[in-house]
Formats: sequence, C-alpha cells, structure tokens
Amino acid sequence: MCRLRYLAIAAVILFSAFPARGEIARIDLNSAIDPVTAEFVVRSIEKAETEHAKFLLMRLQTPGGFSSSMEEIISKMLSSKIPIVVYVAPSGAKAASAGFFILLASDVAAMAPGTNTGAAHPLMAIGGFPVDGGQAGKTLTDKITSNATAFLRSIASKRNRNVAEAEKGVVESKSFTDTEALDAHLIDFIAKNESELLARLHGFKMRTFSGEERVIETQGEAIVDYQMSAREKLLAAITQPNLALFLGIVGLILLYFEFTHPGFIAPGVVGGICLLLSVLGFSFLPINYVGVLLMLLAIVLLVAEVKVGGFGVLGIGGLVAMVFGMLILVDAPDPAVRIGWFTALSLALPFAAIFLIILVALLRSYKQKATTGDEGMVGLVGVADTDIGEIGRVRIRGEYWTARASSPVPAGKTVKVLAIEYLTLIVEEVKK
Repeated sequence: MCRLRYLAIAAVILFSAFPARGEIARIDLNSAIDPVTAEFVVRSIEKAETEHAKFLLMRLQTPGGFSSSMEEIISKMLSSKIPIVVYVAPSGAKAASAGFFILLASDVAAMAPGTNTGAAHPLMAIGGFPVDGGQAGKTLTDKITSNATAFLRSIASKRNRNVAEAEKGVVESKSFTDTEALDAHLIDFIAKNESELLARLHGFKMRTFSGEERVIETQGEAIVDYQMSAREKLLAAITQPNLALFLGIVGLILLYFEFTHPGFIAPGVVGGICLLLSVLGFSFLPINYVGVLLMLLAIVLLVAEVKVGGFGVLGIGGLVAMVFGMLILVDAPDPAVRIGWFTALSLALPFAAIFLIILVALLRSYKQKATTGDEGMVGLVGVADTDIGEIGRVRIRGEYWTARASSPVPAGKTVKVLAIEYLTLIVEEVKK
C-alpha cells in the first residue's frame, strides 16, 4: 500500500511538471492603436505563452493609431514563442494605417470578405495638424516615409509576403480589398467566418520569424478569450481623446462652480474626479503644449471680456483660441487619435457660454448691497420706540435695537440707520 501511495504521489508530481494541453487564445483589437491597446496585446501574448496556447488569434478592426504603440505590438509579435494569427473581421471591418503593419507582421494573415487594409502612408504633424508643404516639410516627410517603408519591407520579406505591393500601402497610401490583398500575396487566405478560418488553419504549415517551421492544429481545440483587465478597460475609455477632453471640461466647470458657490460640495467632488480622470487619460497621449497654452489663453480672454468689456471681440477670440487649442491638444496626425472639429465646437461653445454666465453672476454678486451682518443694517428704515438722544431704542425688521442720534428724535418717528457701533445703531430722523 505504501508503495502504491508513493507511486501515485510521484505520478502527480511528474504530470504536473509537464505543461497542460494548450488551447487557442483569442483577443479582439477593435479600436485605435494606442498605449493601452498595446499593453493589452503584449500582456495577452505573454499570457498565451505562459499557458502554452496553440496560437493567439487576434481579430483586428482598427482605423490606425500611434506608430510607437504599433511598433511595441509588432516587436512582441515577432519575438513571440507561439504563432500569431491576425484575422481582419467581421465583414465591413478595416485594418488601416497601423493595422496594415500589424496584419503583415503576423505569422498567418487572413481577412473576411468585404474587409480592406492598407492606407498606411505616415503623416507628419506640426501642432497636431498633418502638413506636407515646403522643401523642409517634404524632406522630413520623405524621411518618415522611407523609415516606415524600410520597416515594412523587413517584416514582409521575413513573412514571405509581396514586398513591392506592401510598399504601395505606404508610399502610395493604397488600400486593398480582401481579394486584392490575397491576389497580391499580402495575406494567406480569405475566410468568410471564424469557423472557416479555423478549418483552413488546421494543418497549415508556417514559418516563425526566427525561421522555425510549425504546423498549426485547430481540430478539437477549445478557444479561450482574453479580456482587458478592469484597469485596462478604464484606461481604454478615458484615453480616447474626445472623452478625456469632455471629462476635463466638465471637471473645470464643476470646480469653478464650487469655488464661486462654496457649500454645494457635490460639484466639487464630481468635478475633481472628472478632472483627475482627464489628466490620467491625457498622460497616456502625446500632448502638444501649444494647445494647452491656447486653452489657457482662451480662459484669460473670456475673463477679460467680462471684466474689461471687449464688445464681444475678446470673447470671440477666446472661443477661437479654445477651439484651436482643443484641435491640436493631442499631437498626432492620425485622425483616429485626434480631437475632431465637431467635438471641439460641441465642447467649446457650451463651455464658453456657461463660463461667461457664471462669471457675470459672480461679478454682479460683488456689486450687490450686503443684506446680512453689520453692513446689511446700514440704510434700513425703522421706527423710534422711545425718544432717542444719547440713548434710546428703535424697532427695525421686527427687532428692537439700542440706538442713538446726533439730533433728538421723538418716539414714533421714522428713522434711518446710518451706521452700527458695537451693537448700537446710529440713526437719524427721516424727514417727510
């Protein structure tokens, strides 16, 4: 019995030392390529390697994104210990710009019918706006394009894809339909759905970036979906430039309201949270500080419009500065990761209106006569309850006060408060 027990323990230890049968790992990449999505993809590849997955299936649908995040993803894909299969799906999806690079960098590239890829010409940006003018600008654009083309050539040649056609996606910003990409030998096959994709993958022979030959097996394999963590989901939401800007504007308005109307508490708490989330979101994005300065200038001009009275000129200037500040706030030429005109106008106009309304109300409140405390008593009218000379008593707002007057005031006469000294009212008779 003891021998059998020892054999059972040894068997458990022996089998636990070997990795469990791998499964197919799957992720969805259906947003702009940014630092958060790059973190998610890198973490997913590492997790799939640790769990000895057969391969990682990436369902791709993206308008493009940051080149630095794209390069981080591709670097991890090329050094992966397991095959990476990229599938552009569903029908109608696209893998543009940075997505084109990721598709070609995969061990196996596939597309669904009705999808497209390409349009990967790099853009140069000054202040967030894409430009391509002047000899200096043309030279710099050529350098960026040459660098991107060389990067793509190195990937495509290693993956045995058509280098000349791949270059057209960068140099000519050419887009390819699924059929055109297959005919140009940029992808391995077209699959109308995931079931067909897995069937086509079974027994598919491929060569890794390091040169190792492998045969992919899919029959009978379970699929495990990798999801973003709660932290990554939060960051993915707030790093969207439009949402991050919206949170920042709302936070500023609420905090300004709390500072000018202390005691409400809730606007200050909510505004502080919104502003901090906005700062966190923008911390992951390349910020153009000229855009920040323009937005600060806009606030100064709006304040000056109310204080100085610029007949609308300062206010309009502030609004224009705010719109342009928002447009160039995120220093990226790709429209997928920039703040758009519609968002900028939709936020700038209400912000300027609300800011001016609150500011005008605040300044008017400073000009209003005090209605409480010692200052609130001055100017009030009451009735002498007794004869008033050096000392007497008056009735004001239903209250009795000690009073004195420089000239005698008979009881029953109407009096007006001139000042207050140590809870004694200085009054004079109101002549009718």
